[in-house]
Amino acid sequence: MPVPGSAVADAYARLAEAFPALAVTELAAGEETPRGGGWVAAAELAEGGTALEAFLAWDDTQVRRDYGQQARPDVIAGFGLHRYAWPACLLITVPWFLHRRVPRYPVTHVSFDRAAPGLAVGRMAVRPDGFACLPGDPAAALPGARVVPDEEALRAEVRAAVAQHLEPVLGGFGPLMRRRGRALWATATDEIVESLWYVSQLLGEEERGLAELELLLPGATKPYVGAATFRRPAGPSGGEPARATRDRVSCCMFYTLRPDDYCATCPRACATGRTTGRATALTAQAG
Repeated sequence: MPVPGSAVADAYARLAEAFPALAVTELAAGEETPRGGGWVAAAELAEGGTALEAFLAWDDTQVRRDYGQQARPDVIAGFGLHRYAWPACLLITVPWFLHRRVPRYPVTHVSFDRAAPGLAVGRMAVRPDGFACLPGDPAAALPGARVVPDEEALRAEVRAAVAQHLEPVLGGFGPLMRRRGRALWATATDEIVESLWYVSQLLGEEERGLAELELLLPGATKPYVGAATFRRPAGPSGGEPARATRDRVSCCMFYTLRPDDYCATCPRACATGRTTGRATALTAQAG
């Protein structure tokens, strides 16, 4: 159950209604972090080693089962990072999007169970470490609140909160992905954008989601790489524009399994003009 008086409980409840594939549970004060079974702490993923290897074994099994082949180790690591970072970003962006509250989650405050029965993406157990909000928010009276002056300051809090959580995780996955620095933060940029974009559609607020994401990631917001930047391709014969799309700044490497099956938003496909009309290959497999 949500912690009484939590600044983010309502946001996570609405997320669960719109996207039941993911469950988020806030831990009460003194409540132990879940262990055993399919649970893994974000801090363990950041450390690498046996916990990360066990986590990636799930992706390796899934690829061999669904595609009948062995993927490269760096590709498996990329899939695993996506399947953690995509929901992890929602822990921060959904409360911001819905209620203008930005929680902080050090890696020691989040655990993930990707194999929870009935949940395609999984479940997360979290212990907020304070939050930022705007002046006039009733939640400003709650413990751990930090008031910032305006919307741009709050967007800076979102970028900082995601970076605080993901930077150690990227450090754990990076060597296995054979990526460093800019390439890893390009992946993080896409995870922020595409996770909230997807959820905003489920919430019936896609247009606002697109606008908010373009303000959040306009480019030149280090350590992130690139911008959200959505576009609407012209419709056939000058008709209504097609649905919004964007060019990713990173590649999910799905093409290594299906060379002719590019994601519609893949930078490789955009560079060659080869698209298949698919959504991003892994978004549909976020769990």
